[in-house]
Parts: sequence; C-alpha cells; structure tokens
Amino acid sequence: MTRLLGISGSLRAGSYNTALLHTARELLPEGVELEVATLHGIPLYDGDAEEKDGIPAAAEALKDKLAACDGLILCTPEYNHSIPGVLKNAIDWMSRPPKDKDRVFVGRPVALLGASPAGFGTVLAQNAWLPVFRTLGMRYWCGMELMVSRAHKVFDAQGKLQDEDVRELLRKHVTGFSDFVRG
Repeated sequence: MTRLLGISGSLRAGSYNTALLHTARELLPEGVELEVATLHGIPLYDGDAEEKDGIPAAAEALKDKLAACDGLILCTPEYNHSIPGVLKNAIDWMSRPPKDKDRVFVGRPVALLGASPAGFGTVLAQNAWLPVFRTLGMRYWCGMELMVSRAHKVFDAQGKLQDEDVRELLRKHVTGFSDFVRG
C-alpha cells in the first residue's frame, strides 16, 4: 500500500483546497491511500517558544505523519500572489530541529496542486514553493501542473467537485504522482 499525506494550506471550513484533496482521495489508483491532514492548532513559529517548550504537539504530530508517508501532496491556496503563511509556517515547524530534516523531508516525493477563485489559479504560489522544496531536499514531481481557477464555479456549496474536466485532470494528477512515488 502506498500512503500519501495531503495537506491543505487553508484553515477555512469551506476551503476549495481541502475539497480538492477530498476529491483526490476518491480518484486514487488501486493500492494508494491519501490521508488529509489539518493545520489547525499549529502556532506561529517562535524560536524562543521552541527553545523553551520544544515542538508543539500539533506540529510534532503532523511531522510524524509526514515522516511515515511515502509522498506528500500540498494543496496550496494563493494569498497575495504567493505562499499562504499558515502552510509555510507548518513546514517551518516540521523542519525543526534541523537534525530531523533527513527523516522528514530529504528525498520525500512532493506534488503541488491548488484551487483559487482567481482567474490564474495558484500559479504564483506553486512557483514560490519550489525553492522551499529544493532547500528541504524534497523530490518534486513536475509531471503535471494542476491549478484550478475560478474554484467557486467548479465546486458546489457543499464542496463537491462539479466540473468533470477538472475531475479528470485531478485523476491524472494523482495517478501520475502515485506512479512517481511507487517509482
């Protein structure tokens, strides 16, 4: 069984990015499972707090899930033409202490996708993630981009993906990434 971890970079209950990950879970090839994780409860990174109290429990739990999975799917919103702070903050916490970098990140396959109500989807946020992946030593899957634009028109009010073209692109994306992970 290939185990993937999906992290949505949005905390909103009605997040298009979280909905995209839940839909991805329905479209996985046989022998692949996807756990969708939350960023709730992870405080802002503070080196003084880390020194005093260590890694917060929510960040440690997410870090352990990442270390145990075969590949990571980051579903990134785009805020002000870049990476959402809450998602970058979680990655920063998971990279602490530096000795854990190899266990958690180095060599770990990672894929990007994202949804936005804007017309260009999440193109700038996805590009902004690439230096972070290089720094952490992750293996970025560049086999296919998926940037869902005008997300408010492809999801219904309950977060159900309504657009069959986007559904098929998502199926191809998760299948391609799963093949990359299984290698």
